Amino acid sequence: MESTTALEPARERFVRVGERTLFVAELGAGPPLLLLHGGGPGANGLANYVRNTTALARHFRLIVPDMPGYGRSTKGLDRKDPFGDLARAMLGLLDALGVPRAHVLGNSLGGACALRTALEAPERVDRLVLLGPAGVDGSRNPPTEGLLHLLDYYAGEGPTRAKCEQFLRQDLVFDGAALPASIIDARYAASLDPEVVANPPLVRPVNLPDPRVLDLTLDPRLATLATPTLALWGVEDRVNPASGGRSLQERMPNCDLYLFSRTGHWVQWERAAEFNAAAIAHLSAAQA
Repeated sequence: MESTTALEPARERFVRVGERTLFVAELGAGPPLLLLHGGGPGANGLANYVRNTTALARHFRLIVPDMPGYGRSTKGLDRKDPFGDLARAMLGLLDALGVPRAHVLGNSLGGACALRTALEAPERVDRLVLLGPAGVDGSRNPPTEGLLHLLDYYAGEGPTRAKCEQFLRQDLVFDGAALPASIIDARYAASLDPEVVANPPLVRPVNLPDPRVLDLTLDPRLATLATPTLALWGVEDRVNPASGGRSLQERMPNCDLYLFSRTGHWVQWERAAEFNAAAIAHLSAAQA
């Protein structure tokens, strides 16, 4: 039976990685697990996994950063190669923390970062969990309406609470009415950070980069990436289509795929109990 002992509060600090300062929270003990958040307006590490950290921290040492461009970390992201920029930053963070090897779990933008990290340094990643990751079949499918809402959030009139609520209720989850107003208020307030408004991490590109940069299924290394991987996808994902899960499974030699009915882009929040159980089982298999 899982322990019900209360966990200690998160250990929070700022870590210097190259020219950036990254905010990092750590919880729990055990094999290190890097948790990477999504890229929507107002996103940050701890809030992205509010329904998951307690369960996961009973099994793993959680490393939960605000990725570059978000939260309390240094703003700015290389738009010519955002996934590569993030992967390099996360590898640098692991170096700074003295962690030679870790499990990596990522949602949306964080999923693309997690996969790119494994492609760049497979020896540093034990197991992967990918939640509706970005960067899958991007060259084959046109952007979804949900993705366009995300990329255009800072365009036109700029950020508004109405735009934030539309993205979160309509695009992020299947049942928008179930999303508390407190989450919308917090995300909207965070999205107003002047540094982010001046330099949003994700916008609709004016000049499209090489498609191989934004579509990880075009990376030839994917076919030989032996990292045990679990892809979790909501069937009703309105940001990154669930068809991407099958695409990953067809291209990766060791990828399991779980699909969740009546679930949108935020599997870890909408189906928290099932997500926690599946992630713990997959990541713990390495210790069996």
